[in-house]
Amino acid sequence: MAVNMSKGQRISLDKPGGGELTMVRMGLGWDAIKRRGLFGSREKEVDLDASCVLFAENQPVDVCYFGQLTSKDGSVRHTGDNLTGHGDGDDESILVDLGRVPVHVDQIIFTVSSFQGQTFQEIENAFCRIVDETTNTELARYTLSGGGNYTGQIMAKLYRHGTGWKMAAIGEPAHGQTLRDLLPALMAHL
Repeated sequence: MAVNMSKGQRISLDKPGGGELTMVRMGLGWDAIKRRGLFGSREKEVDLDASCVLFAENQPVDVCYFGQLTSKDGSVRHTGDNLTGHGDGDDESILVDLGRVPVHVDQIIFTVSSFQGQTFQEIENAFCRIVDETTNTELARYTLSGGGNYTGQIMAKLYRHGTGWKMAAIGEPAHGQTLRDLLPALMAHL
């Protein structure tokens, strides 16, 4: 059963029943904005972007986003850019092979940004979730819709803890339409 995460909450990424996770997916989903008018309803497409930054000793060492779909070492992979919000389930995903993450990488921070500048106050049915990719079991979910007048969100981070990994929900609003815009805000969460 998934944990509905709130800001600042931390969970361990151990498999239910024991063992450590080997592959996780950060899934991001949303819908186009539905506008109702005098002559019916119409949709406005929304381009949200899932991204992540890999850190070693509080320094960014690699990224994965729509402009670089695979980390340099191949341990993190973005499944592609959805420019509209059309489709069911995860519109964008980032897969992390935890066993392949280089040993010097100690944190991975996930972000969401609104490339065209729509705010989370406008965007409908937006969520972010962490899934055990080997069993397709949802471990944690974070609701984005109904947020404030901002265009970015620092979602969560994976961090090494002993020989395994833990996850912390961050859920911090930010202003920025690209990963580069959000990078200064990430530094406060290392």
